[in-house]
Amino acid sequence: MKKSNETKRIAYIRSGGQTGVDRGALDAALDMGVPINGWCPRCGLAEDLPDAPGLLADYPQLIETPSGGYEQRTLWNVRDSHATLIIIPSTEWESFGTTMTIVEAQHLHRPLFIAKPDDLTKVEQWLATLGFELTLNVAGPRESLSPGVYDSAYEMVKALLADDVDH
Repeated sequence: MKKSNETKRIAYIRSGGQTGVDRGALDAALDMGVPINGWCPRCGLAEDLPDAPGLLADYPQLIETPSGGYEQRTLWNVRDSHATLIIIPSTEWESFGTTMTIVEAQHLHRPLFIAKPDDLTKVEQWLATLGFELTLNVAGPRESLSPGVYDSAYEMVKALLADDVDH
């Protein structure tokens, strides 16, 4: 039995809309009927959508930051979430943006979990320690740096949302 809106573990999926993990998480949430939100760079900038309205045409729930760069978007999405889930393709993977997300979550004392695509059970266990009605920021590499990461993020977030049931 699905939980009512009052007792859902994840109330919102937040992300910045970049290709890869960000969009995989947003699309999974939308497909599962879970509201999305997040900050994106001015004009909806993304690597595949450099011109306005950019990703805002497909994700009007996102809000533009004053900056046209990615840093402010990254920092504000961490700040405005209860917790951050980073999905990476392997333990050896790293990028500037992912590192910035980790550092900001630590700086703001926000719960943070770094997961590989096969870590679903570990992520579920971590989420169970955080309470209910969470705004979960989901971040990780863009598709051009890690081909296939969109699909991995989509499947993980969809599974997390599908498992948001009474026990």
